[in-house]
Amino acid sequence: MSSHVKPTKIPQERDFTGGMIHSQSCAYIGSTGERDLDHKLLALSKEISGGEDNCLLAEMLISAVRTSRGAVTEGDFKMMNRSLKEMRIANEVFYPYRNCRKISVFGSARTDPEEPEYKAAVEFSDKMREAGFMTITGAGPGIMAAGNEGAGREDSFGLNINLPFEASANAFIAGDEKLVDFNFFFTRKLSFVKESDAVAAFPGGFGTMDEIFETLTLIQTGKAAIYPLVLIDAKGGKYWKFWQQFVVEHLSRLKLISDEDFSLYKVTDDVDEAVEEVVRFYSNFHSYRYCGDRLVIRMQRQLTEEKMKQLAKDFSDIIKSGTFEQSGPLPAEGDEPELDKLARLVFRHRRRNFGRLRQLIDSINEEGAS
Repeated sequence: MSSHVKPTKIPQERDFTGGMIHSQSCAYIGSTGERDLDHKLLALSKEISGGEDNCLLAEMLISAVRTSRGAVTEGDFKMMNRSLKEMRIANEVFYPYRNCRKISVFGSARTDPEEPEYKAAVEFSDKMREAGFMTITGAGPGIMAAGNEGAGREDSFGLNINLPFEASANAFIAGDEKLVDFNFFFTRKLSFVKESDAVAAFPGGFGTMDEIFETLTLIQTGKAAIYPLVLIDAKGGKYWKFWQQFVVEHLSRLKLISDEDFSLYKVTDDVDEAVEEVVRFYSNFHSYRYCGDRLVIRMQRQLTEEKMKQLAKDFSDIIKSGTFEQSGPLPAEGDEPELDKLARLVFRHRRRNFGRLRQLIDSINEEGAS
């Protein structure tokens, strides 16, 4: 096995919403309904945090107090507490690896090691590790075990869901410090989406469908930043081809999705093609962030003048007003100084039809960067 995944030279932006959660203000943090208690909580938050997060901490404390005193059952209170605790633990596990690219691998827990889908998942995760990506799986058997096996323990994460009928974590991640146990599917899925730079799905059941449609929904609606989604069959397999047929004949034919939504994912039975799909996405593109009504796309290299003219011609439909411009970091990006050296493509985005935004990113990654 070759060397382990190294942090990227340019730090990774871990805001999976693309800038929607960066801004904060002390103008309004809510109230417990008791002014004296509000002042005490704000003072306590300042004392505890010692930084700029004191307003967020105060708001969280106020929410906790209101929850404990509100029309909430004990069961709901326990659920809220457990959810927050699970998110905190997951963040603590991922934090040391925040500058490493990661890919989530989904698929059936029922796939046996001798099946071609299992072998394809092992090969894929191994090649993604060689390409500089750590692997995140659901920590179970089947395709999940294959993902951890291919990536190796040191380059794997496991997000285990506690179920009464499933075995414990697979042998390739069991006992590792990067294994996280979840009681709730929604907190687990949040970690999958939030910590991933790409998603790969092999054949699976309801859980796999749930995970890929969740990913597609979040990206299609702009609630999560765009990243690659590859749907991989073993060589000659037809699982995803038949899935694609359903999407074409029903969702697309009935105009329940847009033609551009097909750009949000790729179906293939070629492992190398799947790896290339993910790697190419980050060949020039780095990340993006909304700053007010402007979308700032950060790139490894500037675009040529010819390329800028091509973008203006081909993608005018996604611009709300004005045109594409290249610039340095905007003032609103001042909280991310580690990204200052990246080139920027800035424009006013319509914030709809994110399949077209994916096509723009694909065009940025084509030849034409100086």
